[in-house]
Amino acid sequence: MLEDTSFAIHPGKEQQTAAVVYRDIGNMISNTKTDDTYLFNCENGKVAVQFYTDSIVRVIMNQKEDPQLDRSQTVVAKAGNVAVTENFSNDVYKLKTSKVELVISQTPFRLTVKDGHGKIIVSEGDRGMAYRENGEVVTFKEMHEADHFYGFGEKTGFLDKRGEKYEMWNSDVYAPHNPETDPLYESIPYFMTLRNGRAHGVFFDNTYRSAFDMKSSSEYYSFTAEGGQIDYYVMAGPEPKAVLEQYTHLTGRMPIPPKWAIGYHQSRYSYETEAEVRELAQNFVDRDIPVDVIHLDIHYMNGYRVFTFDKERFPNPKQLIKDLRKMGIRIVPIVDPGVKKDSEYTIYQEGVNQDQFCKYIEGETYFGEVWPGISAFPDFTDEKVRKWWGDKHTFYTGMGIEGIWNDMNEPAVFNETKTMDVEVMHRNDGNPTTHRELHNVYGFLMGQATYEGMKEQLNGKRPFLLTRAGYAGVQRYASVWTGDNRSFWEHLQMSLPMVMNLGLSGVPFTGPDVGGFAHDTNAELLVRWTQVGAFTPYFRNHSAIGTLYQEPWQFGEKYEHIMKKYIQMRYKWMPQLYSLFYQASKQGLSVMRPLLLEYPEDVKTYNMNDQFMIGDNVLMAPILAPSVVDRAVYLPQGDWVEYETGEVFEGEKTHLIHAELEDMPIFIKKGTAIMQGEWISNTDKAPKNVSMNVYAGEWNTTYRFTHYDDDGETFAYENGDFLEMELEVVSSPEQIEITVLNVKGEYKPAYNEINVNVIGLKKGQNVIINGEISRKNHKLALDM
Repeated sequence: MLEDTSFAIHPGKEQQTAAVVYRDIGNMISNTKTDDTYLFNCENGKVAVQFYTDSIVRVIMNQKEDPQLDRSQTVVAKAGNVAVTENFSNDVYKLKTSKVELVISQTPFRLTVKDGHGKIIVSEGDRGMAYRENGEVVTFKEMHEADHFYGFGEKTGFLDKRGEKYEMWNSDVYAPHNPETDPLYESIPYFMTLRNGRAHGVFFDNTYRSAFDMKSSSEYYSFTAEGGQIDYYVMAGPEPKAVLEQYTHLTGRMPIPPKWAIGYHQSRYSYETEAEVRELAQNFVDRDIPVDVIHLDIHYMNGYRVFTFDKERFPNPKQLIKDLRKMGIRIVPIVDPGVKKDSEYTIYQEGVNQDQFCKYIEGETYFGEVWPGISAFPDFTDEKVRKWWGDKHTFYTGMGIEGIWNDMNEPAVFNETKTMDVEVMHRNDGNPTTHRELHNVYGFLMGQATYEGMKEQLNGKRPFLLTRAGYAGVQRYASVWTGDNRSFWEHLQMSLPMVMNLGLSGVPFTGPDVGGFAHDTNAELLVRWTQVGAFTPYFRNHSAIGTLYQEPWQFGEKYEHIMKKYIQMRYKWMPQLYSLFYQASKQGLSVMRPLLLEYPEDVKTYNMNDQFMIGDNVLMAPILAPSVVDRAVYLPQGDWVEYETGEVFEGEKTHLIHAELEDMPIFIKKGTAIMQGEWISNTDKAPKNVSMNVYAGEWNTTYRFTHYDDDGETFAYENGDFLEMELEVVSSPEQIEITVLNVKGEYKPAYNEINVNVIGLKKGQNVIINGEISRKNHKLALDM
């Protein structure tokens, strides 16, 4: 095609376009209050304001009718029960809680949001909310010189998104994910602003194709949507962590995943036969390389029909699943939404006879071509359909499968638009509307159907769901991988800010395809990527058909040895990681964090793309380029201990760190602690011994953290069957004092005490555990 050549930039292709004309909301005419909603009638529309907490305010503008307050596909929180002080004077209307103030000017109608100290966080200035006659809605906000923008879900490019423009329209993108590639598979219309150390958030809850423009002006940014209403939330922070907690209060938090899902996953498009899968599993066991999951891509199915196995390739899948389970390995199969048009295929028969598929308004079923050929697509916007689809997963759960991989659920279709016809009508639980409006939530609702169906079938076990497409709130149902990346160093580099921004967008359980999906990887790239993958929340090696196989042993013993070390390290760090996933389930905080989340006052962290933190005290500085064995590492405030060598480095400085291929620099902040387990074997992954490594500080510092554990497999923790220990480490020149502040829960793990290792203890420093001096073999008993 000519568009794929230099013809695409031929000067003759320039087109003159008329200026975009927006109709401003105009002046306020009147205002009323009903229950917890403030309604403002303006010349060109109506605006509603609601308070969800004392830190979260919602603004809705509808240019045609009363704002619709109950159409969100994802918000789980409710408005109300917030003490609001009202004040009106000099044509200014003020609504104030203890932590946020909304100032409304009447002529014209303009909004300013201030924090509890009276500082402006979001303001409209000369421009405000507006719309076009074609249905497009827009709102403009003033941009400050010190503003830095994060989040936006799954986006390429650097960590700081200032100077960028992004579109929200779930898209199947097999082409290279360059910094300019947009949009991708996930649409999360939310961002966090960091300004002079203080943060606030904005969530634009509109499911139409939308755009965020932080590029066109240095004075304003804007967000627009092709239709619907302006419906956004401002979260007042003021810390980045507080913004994340507030956003996930609205859209929900992830359930604690099963421990096996946090382990190492091995995948390929495709492992095509039962014999190949068995050989693969045996290789991992024989080589003592940990693996929890083997994924089955589309070739396991009969002609790519979902809810089937190819009887020739996989003659006895139930026995395969059972045998691998004895080896400590689970099977996770791929499930796409497209149902093959085949009158002899049971799933298609049911879908037609029970009216489960997407249709045009005239009543005709929508058909599109995907892997099975011409296919129909379930209408996941309808509760009846979601229940039917979820129930179909008994096909898998009945074989012992506990995890599903949803792909092609943007939905992807093999046509010019790459997706479903936007004129298709969705039932939308009684409020019919077009695919143009609900495209971005199709994958999200498929995930809901899958997760809820499996949860019902697994007899108390936790399901695992991996998804490619999603919307805000996807974390409630699924983990997310970043799609079809490439085996290029640039894609390894890009994966760090992608995963960090997904974490800042409320999705903690994310990661890229380790080694790269398309193209041929190489030994050095695979090693360096495995080192990073060992600490990304989701850890899967995946490669495409026609490319080199990239299992850890494919490039020889030298490289296998290094990758084995880091995959085993993943399991040694499991107690630390599991406690962070617990924190994510409670507070919405990310597991893999940009430095700015912990050090928002430090401007050097604001666009730190090649380093990341695990929790609040562990810093990773991976090598992200070929033939590099020395790199600059910036360490924030405090003193930091290199994990492997014990060498101490001063904070608020940049250091040149040497790292041969077998090394990835890891730093632990002095005065803090980490929890460590042990690698035993594939069939026995639960540690019998857990250690707390305390990195002794020299000055007066206090560090508090939580160690969490449970059975790692069921929802029994919801009924008190868990262990939650709140611990404190106080460092001073004289002593290191370790205290158990609180213990909750009834869970009894395999270990009945925690070994305490104090690293870097100075001469004359005593170790005090729970008020008593400990001379040697430091222990923390659990039965307190």
